[in-house]
Amino acid sequence: MNKTSKVLALKYRPTNFSELIGQEIVAETITNSIKSDKIPNAYLFTGIRGVGKTTIARIVAKSLNCKNGIDDLCKNSLCDNCEAISNSSHMDVLELNGADKTSINDIRDLIEFSRYAPTSSKYKIFIIDEVHQISSSAFNALLKILEEPPKYLKFILATTEIKKVPVTILSRCQRFDLSRVRSSELLMFIKKIKNKENGNISDEALKLIVKISEGSVRDALSLLDRALLSLDKKIELDLKAAQKIFGYFDKSKIIDLFKLILKGDEKEVVESYRKIYDQGVEPKVFINDFLEILYYFKNINSLTLESANFSLNDDEFNKIKEISKEIDPQILILFWQFTIKTIDELDIVSNQNLSIEMFLIRLIYLSSSKTKDFEIKNYKKVDDPQSKVSLELKNDAISQIKNITQEKKTKPEIQKESKEEKKNLIYSLDDLIEICNLKREMKLKYDLEKNVSLVNFEKNRIEISFNYNLDKNFVKDLSSKLFEWTGERWIISFSKTKGEMSIKDKNEKKKTDLINDVKKTELYKKVLNKISDAKLIDVVSNTTKDD
Repeated sequence: MNKTSKVLALKYRPTNFSELIGQEIVAETITNSIKSDKIPNAYLFTGIRGVGKTTIARIVAKSLNCKNGIDDLCKNSLCDNCEAISNSSHMDVLELNGADKTSINDIRDLIEFSRYAPTSSKYKIFIIDEVHQISSSAFNALLKILEEPPKYLKFILATTEIKKVPVTILSRCQRFDLSRVRSSELLMFIKKIKNKENGNISDEALKLIVKISEGSVRDALSLLDRALLSLDKKIELDLKAAQKIFGYFDKSKIIDLFKLILKGDEKEVVESYRKIYDQGVEPKVFINDFLEILYYFKNINSLTLESANFSLNDDEFNKIKEISKEIDPQILILFWQFTIKTIDELDIVSNQNLSIEMFLIRLIYLSSSKTKDFEIKNYKKVDDPQSKVSLELKNDAISQIKNITQEKKTKPEIQKESKEEKKNLIYSLDDLIEICNLKREMKLKYDLEKNVSLVNFEKNRIEISFNYNLDKNFVKDLSSKLFEWTGERWIISFSKTKGEMSIKDKNEKKKTDLINDVKKTELYKKVLNKISDAKLIDVVSNTTKDD
């Protein structure tokens, strides 16, 4: 660990596998591979920020080049190689940032440098951090040397966005997916550091740090750093003070708000939310926290404080458990669906705060419907001959009242319309192009005419060949439209057989043949005698009789 640094994230950065937390399986696998001399040409570490990708890369570099060997790896008294690697000054261990070294020229320089054997250690090692940011041409330049590097050369790659790394690179690396550090393990870790730094912070405040860090060790240490610097060491930093420091509002306020919603007190609900908003809590943050509390209300009986990822303290946990006994589970499902829909609404409404207030009011009316003799737990239809009204509880969580007579009228119309839509009969490619034209599917029509050659056309099956200009989504789009137009599934397959000419080619051939026929006529020859450089460009058929 870097004892000279004052920043906790650097001061307590692991320097060997024994100091690493949360990645025991990765550490054991790498150690065993080095001991058995089965070292891959390239390692690839991926995971969220702050779980140890670059740290493990440096530890691997030390393990490969330590003068004492892997069995007696330097811990306190570092050898020359381990000391230089820790200080990022080793001649044979080169650290690059993918964001800085993105071009193919940078990678060519690196490959050129790799031709020289290591000067003072067993292996020459290239560590490329955020490797996903280098260019595609740079990746291509890496391919050959990653697969067959010299025996003395090893690559260690790290990335937070594994999907951006080409599969050709992935296949040449031994990949390790680093997981988020478990909450309990991270809590124990920052608690030890708090004690070493003589910090006066409550366990509840430490749990909040763990919650906000979301399994990232670096984030947890940065937050702990802020907490240690925020208050006088003589005063304990409790949960409320920590919430103010990190801009994290008290979840118990949402629980109290939830009680008011169930009580049906509209005025209190709006006033309570406005107090939360005045604390600087953004609507999107509020709605996500509301979803989290909803989850706990629905599943509190199957959770423990440990499984709740420390987002609830003891009082909140017990309060939710008590309130949940009086709530119909189906109400909670409806609330969840309403909340999810509101997230979409926030992107539409300019004043998101107003949207949240209306969302809370809607929840009040939804929850109060149970007290108005509406059967929510078991769906029940009420048929009154006078009012002709039925109550339906829709899947999208909106309880609506509809007129029965209207429903009976609209349903057959919908069915009739759908049947009419499915009456389209398609027996040939010409039929298909014609319906594309009628339905204004110009993109499909264009591809069918210009980029497709028909091999075979049968009922519900089309076999084609194509050129490279064909849209990549052609088959998916055409299959979807055929099902929509005919009500039947169609199979569209590609064939190696050349097939007929495309309609475009047919038309061009027809035009060429006409021009060639006209060129053979006496009239054309007479024109050439008069105008020697005349060119016949097109032929237009004229059906009218000459005078």
